Amino acid sequence: MRSRLILLPVLLLLLTACADSQPQVQPQPAVTTSAPPSATPSAQPDFDPGTLSAWTRCEKGFDCATLTVALDPAKPALGDVKLALTRRKATGSQRIGSLVFNPGGPGASAIDFLQGNPNAFPATIREHFDLVAFDPRGVGRTAPVRCLSTAELDAYFHLDPTPDDARELAAVEAGNKKLVQGCQSKSGRILPYVGTSIVAEDLERVRIAVGDPKLTYLGYSYGTAIGAAYLDRFPTKVRAMVLDGALDPTLTWDQLLAGQAKGFEVALNAFLDDCQKVQCEFRKAVSGDLYAAFDKLAARVETRPLRGAGSRTVGPGEFTLGVGAGLYNEEYGWPAVARGLAEALRGEGSTLLALSDSYLERDEDGYENILEVNNAVNCIDRSWPKTRAPYEALARRVQQQSPRFGPSIALAGLTCSVWPVEPTNTPHKVTGAGSPPILVIGTTRDPATPYIWAQGLAGQLDNGVLLTYRGDGHTVYRSGAPRCVTGVTNDYLVSLTRPVAKTC
Repeated sequence: MRSRLILLPVLLLLLTACADSQPQVQPQPAVTTSAPPSATPSAQPDFDPGTLSAWTRCEKGFDCATLTVALDPAKPALGDVKLALTRRKATGSQRIGSLVFNPGGPGASAIDFLQGNPNAFPATIREHFDLVAFDPRGVGRTAPVRCLSTAELDAYFHLDPTPDDARELAAVEAGNKKLVQGCQSKSGRILPYVGTSIVAEDLERVRIAVGDPKLTYLGYSYGTAIGAAYLDRFPTKVRAMVLDGALDPTLTWDQLLAGQAKGFEVALNAFLDDCQKVQCEFRKAVSGDLYAAFDKLAARVETRPLRGAGSRTVGPGEFTLGVGAGLYNEEYGWPAVARGLAEALRGEGSTLLALSDSYLERDEDGYENILEVNNAVNCIDRSWPKTRAPYEALARRVQQQSPRFGPSIALAGLTCSVWPVEPTNTPHKVTGAGSPPILVIGTTRDPATPYIWAQGLAGQLDNGVLLTYRGDGHTVYRSGAPRCVTGVTNDYLVSLTRPVAKTC
C-alpha cells in the first residue's frame, strides 16, 4: 500500500496512500473569490442521506454505485453531485459489515486504490468486511477538479520550488496564477464544496447507504483528517476507527508546513545514513561525505537539468519531488532514490523523473487530478496568509533545522495565498466525545505525517489510543506489516478488542 497526505504543490503530497508508498509562490490576486458554502449538510435540521443507485458489477470482484447528494443543501438550485463508490464483498461467511477506507491525498482515488490493491488489507479483514471506498468530492470519479493541461502541469512542476532571484520568483508567481485561474475556470462550481468537513458529512451518508448501524473506518494519511472530522460531527456513530499516519487537526498553516519540512529532513537523513551503511548505489558512485555529495548534486541540477524522458528534463522541481517520493517507503523507495541519485551524477534523470511522475500520478495519458484537488482541499481547510512575507519568513526559519527540504516546503503554501475560495474550516481540537476507543498509529520517522502529529491527535481525543511503530516510511498497517501492528489492529477491527497504548 502507498499512502499520501497533503500534496502541496511543488513538494508535497501530505499526500496518498497506504503505507507503502509514495510548493510555489504567491501571485497577485487575479481571480474572483468564490463564497464558501453557506451551510454544510449537518447544519440543516433534516440530514439528507442522499440517494443510492443500484450496485452493478464493474470490475472483477467489485461492484460500483453512485450516491447522489446535494452540492449545498442550503442552495438546492445548485444541483447535485454524484459520489462514486465501489465495494468488494467479504470473502468469509461471518461478515461483520463494511470497512470504509480512504488512502489519503487529499486527491488520491480511493476507488482506484482499492480496486488495484484489495490484497493490501490483511486476510482477516477481507474475510469479515465488505471493503468499501468512495471518491470524495473533486477526486477521481466524483466531479473531479481540473485546472491545467498535461503540458501546462509539466511546466508547473518544472518550476524551481526555491526561487533564488526575481526572475525565478516571477515565474513561480505566474505559474500559481495560471493554476488558480484554470481551477476557477474549469471547476469553479465544485471548488467551495470539497473541504474535509463536507467530506466527513458524505462519509456519514456512505455509512447510511451501505446499511451499517455504525461506521467502521480505516484512514491513512489525509484519510485520518476525514476520520477526525467525522469524529467531530458523529462520534457516537463510530463502531471502530483506525487512523494511520495521523494529521493533528489543530495544525495551523505554518505548523503544518514546518512539521512536514522536519519530517522529510529526518527521513532524508535516515536514508543517507542507511545508504552509507549498506553501500547503496549512491554511496558507490561518490567519494567523500554523502551529505555534501547530495548538496552538490542538488545545486548542479539548479543550473544543469538532467536528461529525462523524451523532451522532458529534470530540474530542481522534479528532483525534489522524486527524492521526496522515494522517502515514503524504505523497502522500495530508498533503493530507487539511491539509483536515481547515482544516475543523476552521470546527467541521467529518468529514475528521478519516474519517481516524481508516480508521486503525481502521471503516465503516458497525462495526470490524474491529485495536484489540483490537493490544492483545492488544503487551501480551504485552514486560513493561509495572503501576502508573501510570512512564507518567506517561515522558509528562513525552517532552513535552520531542515536545510534540504525546509525552504521548498515552506514556500509551497504560497499557492493558497491566492486561492479563489475562502477557508471553510478553522483548526481546532477534536475530542470525539462519546466515541468508542479510536486507534491512532504513528511511525516515528514518517516523512509526511510526523510522529508528533499522531501524538497530538491521540492526546486530544477523549478515547484515543496511540500505537507507536519505531521505523521509517509513511504509515504501516497493511498485509505483511509487523505482527505487533497487525495483531492489535486486526483484533480491534474484527473483535472490538480494546487496544492498549504500546510501542513496538
